[in-house]
Amino acid sequence: MKVVQISDTHFSPSKAHFNGNWEPVRRWIETVRPDVVVHTGDLTIDGADQDEDISFSMSLLQELDVPVLLVPGNHDVGHMPGSLQPIDDLRLERWRRLAGPDRFAKDLGNWRLIGLNSLLIGSGHAEESEQVDWLVEMLEGRNGRRVAIFGHKPLFVDDPAEGDTGYWGAGPAVRQQLLELFAAHDVALYASGHLHWAWQGEIGATKLVWAPPTSFIIDTLEREMPGERLVGGVVHHLADGVTSEIVAVDGTTAHILDHVIDEVYPRHATKVVVEAAQ
Repeated sequence: MKVVQISDTHFSPSKAHFNGNWEPVRRWIETVRPDVVVHTGDLTIDGADQDEDISFSMSLLQELDVPVLLVPGNHDVGHMPGSLQPIDDLRLERWRRLAGPDRFAKDLGNWRLIGLNSLLIGSGHAEESEQVDWLVEMLEGRNGRRVAIFGHKPLFVDDPAEGDTGYWGAGPAVRQQLLELFAAHDVALYASGHLHWAWQGEIGATKLVWAPPTSFIIDTLEREMPGERLVGGVVHHLADGVTSEIVAVDGTTAHILDHVIDEVYPRHATKVVVEAAQ
């Protein structure tokens, strides 16, 4: 089975900075001819607060002639408590109304594909524990199928034993909980996006993949992270095991967020400047 993963498209009808990369990405997906496409979040620039961003972005995904599964990112449903746009009931309702469920389980052959709303993980939201219970149910009921899990945020950035990385990864306690679940149920793949870096690794028997964005890379606004900066997608080949190919898609532009952040995310730009001065 062939799965194309794309992530961090950051579409918007009003802030069209990165929309131009969709056409070459769409053509590339047609060439690859996957069985399914999985979008791992940040579909929009500001779906967390703008209905139009989600509606517009979904209309682009509907141009694909293969099934699409997707989970939200922080710019789609909000992020941590105390952030500029915390995840809450209103934002979850907006996503579900305009994009569909925020998690999924899909059986294809001898594989079960699971999508998580990783913004609930460590959020303290009332639905966080409900999602964990659902995940356990999906893992325990897989009937011998191999498992690939997709989410927006990675579990860690530099090391599985690292402390709390805040915006970028999962907190130590919930990370450990998930890693133990993955090990107990022989999860073959956890694939994410969010970091705008492309990387592959593993922990135990679980392969880890960070999909590159289709939108922009980040220069000096954030620190260096493992992997490489590129714009593109991932082709996952799921057979007896997992082989993943990170692809820089021809015809795309590697926009640099640093150059346009005051236009695209002005509130975030102000936050970066304030934090840098502290």
